[in-house]
Amino acid sequence: MRITILGSAAGGGFPQWNCNCRLCDGVRLGRIRAQRRTQSSIFIAPEGGVDGVLFNASPDILEQIRSQPALQPARAIRDTAIAAVVLMDGQIDHATGLFMLRERGSPLPLWCTDPVEEDLRQGNPILRVLGHYCGVDRHRIAIDGGTFEIPGVAGLGFRAMPLSSKAAPYSPHREQSVPGDNIGMLITDRRTGRSAFYAPGLGEITPPVFDAMAGADAVLVDGTFWTDDEMIRLGLSQKTARDIGHLAQSGPGGMIEWLDRLPARTRRLLIHINNTNPILDEDSDERAVLRQHRIDVCEDGMLIQI
Repeated sequence: MRITILGSAAGGGFPQWNCNCRLCDGVRLGRIRAQRRTQSSIFIAPEGGVDGVLFNASPDILEQIRSQPALQPARAIRDTAIAAVVLMDGQIDHATGLFMLRERGSPLPLWCTDPVEEDLRQGNPILRVLGHYCGVDRHRIAIDGGTFEIPGVAGLGFRAMPLSSKAAPYSPHREQSVPGDNIGMLITDRRTGRSAFYAPGLGEITPPVFDAMAGADAVLVDGTFWTDDEMIRLGLSQKTARDIGHLAQSGPGGMIEWLDRLPARTRRLLIHINNTNPILDEDSDERAVLRQHRIDVCEDGMLIQI
């Protein structure tokens, strides 16, 4: 299968429009060596296939499609390689881009859990608004461990699992999450048996989640913050990374420690990187630590073949 990183940043992108931290200011002025990034989203297609699945529809989706010609195969006067959209949660930076896909001539095939559908019909009624345009052909993602297929994307199997993280701020269960607010996804190429695990929002690695990671050939996991108190130290928030549903990379029990436990063959990648995370600076000590641990940082436009 082919995984295209359409966007690799957390909400707000990099540089964030209103942020003048060392990293955002540095990339604008050319003072640091860093790549600009749009908000996180990936596209997965079977090897040799054209159509695939868009995981999360970020507010930057139009820019991302324009930068990736493969997503516009031009087989008809109106065309797209996006056979379906899968939402990992109902956050603004993962769902608002659905508005930009409203010109479809048929209902948009959308896969999400029941709690996410509820949030996007009530708290942030994106799905109701789309009913005035193309409409939505919603499919339920179950979190019972079963594998499902997506029509139009032959050869790929999908298995979702609930994650410990946070629901969107407009969700009625923001402070008391329910299973399905956030999911991870194991995607398997049934022809080769190879697989990838995707979890851009991940607050805790439970035994089932680690088992899925350890069985995958590549993992693309939460890279939001370097330290748990990152936003507090910068004076940007009073909440820790864990408070808002993210597991920091460094420190005891951090993402680096968990990734070190994976089999040597596993490719390790961080995605959904906040504009405050020092790993964005390619010459930083923190980026050097990641290299020592054989952990890659996703960039917009990166192609990963599994």
